[in-house]
Amino acid sequence: MSDALDPKVIELATRLFGLARTGEAGPLAAYVDAGVSPDLSNDRGDSLLMLAAYHGHLAAVEALLARGADPERANDRGQTPLAGAVFKGEDEIIRALLAAGADPAGGNPSAVDTARMFGKTHLLELFGTR
Repeated sequence: MSDALDPKVIELATRLFGLARTGEAGPLAAYVDAGVSPDLSNDRGDSLLMLAAYHGHLAAVEALLARGADPERANDRGQTPLAGAVFKGEDEIIRALLAAGADPAGGNPSAVDTARMFGKTHLLELFGTR
């Protein structure tokens, strides 16, 4: 038995990660509703939620969260969707992730560390830190 992945599986995964990057919430939600894990991650550990959050797609973030995506799932470098949203300045996404239970102190660097690094004091206040 071969350990090689079926090219069709790779093609589907590539499509899903593309949908997350471009924020196509409807098709992305339909795939998750059909059985794709909302926490599907690529070869670097970036989840669908991480990609949607980092690329600034609120509707896709909300769709994934509504379907059980883990708001604290870190990638292979320890980065969380919340820290990525802080880095990119996506305040609405930050609020959605916080509402879903994301921990501002989680990950490395954390969202708190990232906000400090870039002087985003309004986010430090939102996180309840200084």
